[in-house]
Amino acid sequence: MKLAQRMNNILVEGAFAVLVKARALEAQGRSIIHLEIGEPDFDTPKHVIAEAQNALAQGWTHYGPTQGLPELRKSIASYVSRTRGISVGPEHVCVVPGGKPIIFFPMMALLEEGDEAIYPNPGFPMYESMIQVCGAKPVPIPLVESRGFSFDLDVFKASLTDRTKMIVLNSPQNPTGGIIPREDIEAIADLIRDRDVVVLSDEIYSRLVFGEEAFSIASLPGMLEKTIILDGFSKTYAMTGWRMGYGVMAPWLVEAVNKLGVNSFSCTASFTQRAGIAAIDGPQDEADAMVAEFKRRRDVFCKGLNELPGFRCQIPKGAFYAFPNVAGVGIPSKVLAERLLNEAGVACLDGTAFGQYGDGYLRFSYANSMENLMEALDRIRKFLGTL
Repeated sequence: MKLAQRMNNILVEGAFAVLVKARALEAQGRSIIHLEIGEPDFDTPKHVIAEAQNALAQGWTHYGPTQGLPELRKSIASYVSRTRGISVGPEHVCVVPGGKPIIFFPMMALLEEGDEAIYPNPGFPMYESMIQVCGAKPVPIPLVESRGFSFDLDVFKASLTDRTKMIVLNSPQNPTGGIIPREDIEAIADLIRDRDVVVLSDEIYSRLVFGEEAFSIASLPGMLEKTIILDGFSKTYAMTGWRMGYGVMAPWLVEAVNKLGVNSFSCTASFTQRAGIAAIDGPQDEADAMVAEFKRRRDVFCKGLNELPGFRCQIPKGAFYAFPNVAGVGIPSKVLAERLLNEAGVACLDGTAFGQYGDGYLRFSYANSMENLMEALDRIRKFLGTL
């Protein structure tokens, strides 16, 4: 038997591949500093854990609605309406196990052979994978370092065709930490408002911002009904292992996503949804403290990167990633990432793990202790000194 041809269109996440290599080195007794995995190194807030324990004790261990518990969808709708300045209700919300189904399912529901979908590059590898799996053509738009890793709007405009059916936006962005400025989002909206196109706005890092707020395209006139907002609990509340995300979209698309959901995962775990209500409606002090700590680490770590020979690092405005330009080192970024792991004991990702336009960059996750970040900088500095 052979695998179906579509399997050749699916990319893997480089972070997990590097993690396997790093763990193998650790098993040999090597000291490795993990800056490859993108997840908060904080505990889930205590009141959220307590609510999950309470929900388990109360019997929230059975099937629930595929679309999500009504109480949680109501909380999400209220939160999204408040933070984006829009008006949505529970009927617009789909709760899913993690954020990825809100990439996969809408693409499955909307894209067909011959369609085109625009997405950011470097960007989350799943965008390109799922566009290809759906039979559509991925159209990468390079993110420009000099523009804070926003689109070149001239390139974006030139890439729009009659076949463009979806546009993926991600702000704050993985892997660059960039935020698309409001004026750029307004320009994008003006270009597509009268087109038959849907926007997938990946806002999973929306709360992880360090000053400038991330602006949602759904907030602009005429864009709410053609925008899918992707958000979730993993990054904001350090709940990566809980597997709970959500999408906010037009009810006609909710129906399609529910159909795919009931045929794949049936429903998101009921007790985790009860904990999700506590996360959104409860105290935010632990979540806010986490963001403040990420900003502190960002300031110190990026300053250190910019002091390394051959490194040039834009100061990220959101998420917890640094994406330095390392062309000045004189080694291909892929080779540099491998040597940093094997020779310096620092696990990071080559920028091409996020697409062709990531060549010449490295991605570091600063979701690690300040002590480890400083040690990583010292190890990189010593390694560069041997070149």
